[in-house]
Formats: sequence, structure tokens, C-alpha cells
Amino acid sequence: MEYRRLGRSGLKLSCLSLGSWVTFGQQVDKSAAQNMLAHAYDAGVNFFDSAESYGRGAAEEILGEVLGRLGWPRDTWCVSSKVYFGRVSEPTPTQRGLSRKHIVEACHQALRRLKVDYLDLYFCHRPDPDTPIEETVRSMDELVRQGKVLYWGTSEWPAEAIAEAFHIAREHHLTPPTMEQPEYNLFARERVEREYAPLYFEFGLGTTIWSPLKSGLLTGKYNEGIPDDSRLNLASFAWLRESVLGPEADARIAAVRKLAAVASRLDTGMAQLAIAWCLKNPHVSTVITGASRVEQLRENLRALDVVPLLTGEVMQEIEWILQGR
Repeated sequence: MEYRRLGRSGLKLSCLSLGSWVTFGQQVDKSAAQNMLAHAYDAGVNFFDSAESYGRGAAEEILGEVLGRLGWPRDTWCVSSKVYFGRVSEPTPTQRGLSRKHIVEACHQALRRLKVDYLDLYFCHRPDPDTPIEETVRSMDELVRQGKVLYWGTSEWPAEAIAEAFHIAREHHLTPPTMEQPEYNLFARERVEREYAPLYFEFGLGTTIWSPLKSGLLTGKYNEGIPDDSRLNLASFAWLRESVLGPEADARIAAVRKLAAVASRLDTGMAQLAIAWCLKNPHVSTVITGASRVEQLRENLRALDVVPLLTGEVMQEIEWILQGR
């Protein structure tokens, strides 16, 4: 396993980590979750990602119980939560957003669900147009000073809002954000590669990227249509189906087929190729992978072996395919 610094901080995370979105509490029970966490930890994974809204809190409850059962030393692994959406289907105004009230209460609730004394990473899950950024920064700083949060960051925030948070923190001697959690994959690149580019150099921003496989599209599983057992067939994930496929479905699937030929030539799979491609970006601190079974997790972890195979020539070939050349 390779370990990378979280931005300019001193924290080192495994370059591949394990997330619980969609899977824990929905597709994965406690027994399967324990098997996957044990396999990941044995492979060197030291970061497990979650959020208040995943399974309406069930993902964190499962993650917390399994981590307790496994009994690893607390100083050998990191866990995260995210705040914004709330954990109930129809939250009241004080049960969502980035107000000081919700940030603090959501943190306490996450600590109870995860059965930990502190969160290693705590993310503002989306920007909140109804809350001043200074209030959010001060709330996070308070939790850091209390020892309940070690590092705080953002998720899917525009660059200008992240920069404002940094400037507020500097002006008032508060704890600035350390990391951002954006979507990043072969079909979602603009924000990580261009929009955030100034933030890496000016503030040392780290990234914990999600959806490296574009919800399965980059594995080739949708090349012949959506399988019956796919999450994209669930009514509750209609928005995700539109995001993954949408009007560019034909062009994306055509690109995936060409990329599969590259993967085959390298004697690897599409999933490993797509994850390894994300790891080639030096501004990616860790790639959050998802899995519903150990075999799938094992396949994802093999991406580490593919990174050295992505030479400049191969990366250029991939770029040509993505540009439709």
C-alpha cells in the first residue's frame, strides 16, 4: 500500500480507501462489512469514509459496530463523517445544513453511531447558501479545538467558496479546511484538474476523491444495458442513473469499450485501469473505493499494480480515447 499526505497536512492516508455509500446498510450487512473491512485493513487501508446521510445513519452504525468488533488500535485507522443533508427523510430546518447547531449536533450523533471519541475527518457535504461561510468555519474550528474533529474539509464546494473559507480562517486565526471530497474519474475531470488547481498550490488542499468508477460505468457493466440487479434500476437512484449515463451515454459507452482494449493489452481489468488512472494524479490524496463483497474489493485493490503500467504513452492513448480521437 502507498500512503499519501492529506494535502499539506502531516496526516498520511492509504492511497486507496473504503467508503460506505450505498453499500453499508443497503447492500451489505454487518457480517459482509466486517469481512471487507478486515480484508482492506490487512491490505494496508487505513481510511474508512461515511456520512450522516448514508442509509440515514445506518452506514455509520454498521461501520462503528464492525470497527468495535475488530478491535484495531484506534491510532492505526481513520474514519470520517459528513454533515449537511441530515439523517432523516424529511429533515426540519435545524436538522440539515451547515449552521452551527446542525454541525455540532451532527458531529455528536456521528460520534455515537461510529462509537469513537473523535472524527479524524469531518466534511461539509455540500455548500449551504443559507449559512454564512464564517459561521461554518467557526463551528468547525470549535470542534477541532475541543478535540472532537482532527481535520475538517468540504465536499463538492466550488473553488471560490473553499478559498473564502481559507481566507476567513487566516483572518480570524481559525482552523482552515484541509481537504475536499469531489467526484473524480475519467468522465468527471474539470473540477479536480482545473477549477481546484490554484487551491493545491496556494492552500495545500488535499482531495479524497469519490466515484472513480463512475458508479460502475467504467467497469463496462453497462455496455449492454443496465443489469436488473444494478442500483441504477432502483427508483430512489433515478438521479444517479441520469448522472452516470444521461445524454452522453452512447459516447461514454463507446469510450469504455475502447478503454477496455487498453486494459486488456495491459493484462488488467477496466476497474483497475480506471482507479489507477485516478492515482496518477499527484493531487489525489486517496481514492475512495466502494464494494459490496470481498472479491470486488480485492479487484479494486489490484489497481496499485497497474499504476506503474500507465506510462506517458499509455496516458496519452487514454486521453485520445476520451477526446474521441
